Amino acid sequence: MDAGIEEHLAAGRHARAFDLLVPAFQDRVFRLAYSILRDRAAAEDAAQETFVRVWKALPRFDGRAALGTWIYAITRNTCLMELRRRRPTVSFDDPESTEAMHAAADIATGPAGDPERDNLLRLVDTLPRNQQEAVRLFYLEDRSYEAVAEQLGMPLGTVKNLLHRARKRLMELAGPVEVKAA
Repeated sequence: MDAGIEEHLAAGRHARAFDLLVPAFQDRVFRLAYSILRDRAAAEDAAQETFVRVWKALPRFDGRAALGTWIYAITRNTCLMELRRRRPTVSFDDPESTEAMHAAADIATGPAGDPERDNLLRLVDTLPRNQQEAVRLFYLEDRSYEAVAEQLGMPLGTVKNLLHRARKRLMELAGPVEVKAA
């Protein structure tokens, strides 16, 4: 999929490459934006903004990173800018506006899903930001350790350590697991 797009880019046919790129990446961009922002409307806006940024930057794409990695980085940065933009309006002194309340509201109003998965996502949201990102990439986006390290701009050992600490913390948060008798 990326090879055909990259051929158009190498030939300077940026508009054609973009026409192929959007349908190939729109679902992944939206899912990633939603996993970071936890709000459907904000994720849709971030996905649209991501593709505007990709369009503007496409002539400068140099192929040093895989096309998907490059688009992922733009998506992630777009979402992080949105989170930073929101930050001043959130009061952590007001229990009505804590991030946990927002996450719970988004899950409650989102599409019906598996309750265990929803619970796990809530637990992931309690982790430090760098652990959340590593867990989402590795487990939810099914990326390799190396891809996670490249996308987060961290050494491989740091990513493995983040995932280890995240798993340990998630097990503590989840508590003892009940085993049903057969």
